[in-house]
Amino acid sequence: MMPSYRIGIDVGGTFTDIVAIDQEGAMTFLKTPTTPENQAVGVVNGISHLAARLRLAQDELLHRTSRIVHGTTVATNALLERKGARIALLTTAGHRDVLEMREGLKLDRYDLRSPPPEPLVPRERRLAIAERMRADGSVLMPLDQASLTEATRQLKQERAEGVAVCYLHSYRNDGHEKQTLDHLRKELPDAYVSLSSEVMPQIKEYERVSTTAVNAYVGPGVRAYFADLERKLAEAGFAGTLYIILSHGGVAPVEEAGRLAAATVLSGPAGGVAGCRHAALITGNLNLIPFDMGGTSTDISLIVAGEAALSSNRGLAGQRIAMRSLDIISIGAGGGSIARAENGALDVGPQSAGAVPGPACYGAKGTEPTVTDANVVLGRLDASRPLPGRGAL
Repeated sequence: MMPSYRIGIDVGGTFTDIVAIDQEGAMTFLKTPTTPENQAVGVVNGISHLAARLRLAQDELLHRTSRIVHGTTVATNALLERKGARIALLTTAGHRDVLEMREGLKLDRYDLRSPPPEPLVPRERRLAIAERMRADGSVLMPLDQASLTEATRQLKQERAEGVAVCYLHSYRNDGHEKQTLDHLRKELPDAYVSLSSEVMPQIKEYERVSTTAVNAYVGPGVRAYFADLERKLAEAGFAGTLYIILSHGGVAPVEEAGRLAAATVLSGPAGGVAGCRHAALITGNLNLIPFDMGGTSTDISLIVAGEAALSSNRGLAGQRIAMRSLDIISIGAGGGSIARAENGALDVGPQSAGAVPGPACYGAKGTEPTVTDANVVLGRLDASRPLPGRGAL
């Protein structure tokens, strides 16, 4: 009987990790450099190298693979680097500034100087729609078609790539949001539309509008990446199911993950925590501290009595995301983090040399000192050991 496989893929800022498990539980894994300009290229290249390690052709390995589970940082990077889509917000008249007013509180109440984070949607692209639901879900004011038509005209003028729709009390009655979706699909068929009644159908207006805006902001890039990855995998011979790791540590089919893109902002780190929980259960060591140090960041979490800590209301890059996720703390300090002297003190990160050019010891034209370079100089890393996809340090 020919072995069948399941493949797991974790794309980090510096390296992409790929593991194949056959039906007997035997694992084969490798690291390959991440391709930041198009992560899908690095994934497919890595699978090709993995196939060679298994002494298979790439198409043969993928033909025998029933599922691929993928942890990605596309949404995370878009939010952290503010490189998401150009989006707009449609909301109930009188509530267009909720996204900027937040909850009336600063992230640090004792910080009197730093301004609050810029909202993902500037005020000129936050458009008021005449409609209103009561708190019990009954209609107080029907959706005004004229105001929706005018808003659509402005969306076209602003060249919006994504639209967040968040009407008051839509968690009790999503009728007006669904009507808006039908209208936008006709008028803006290429736009990524994010409905609060789908993304976060819960009370708490600021959390709902913020989460919906984050979903619209990262959604177009995430969906485009998934489509490109699916196409490249299919061309390489994969006919199984592609699953995406979500922030809570579970997985979802790629179509659902593309629709709820905000649920993937911790996709990469969540896979590591889920793996640590599995290790805790099979070893009997039920209290662990998952510590995942990569090239760009370090992610830390807790496992207590065999269960990972969860959060349902977290912030990332100053934006509130009220979706269930593993409680992970990320700091901008990894192997590729750049060291510098400022005001007589040594500081490290959050800037990273990344995969290209990487630390100076990679010999790939990197010139700035990183944590990895320091460990090589101190003799803590074996400089003669070849790097995945590269030569010796």
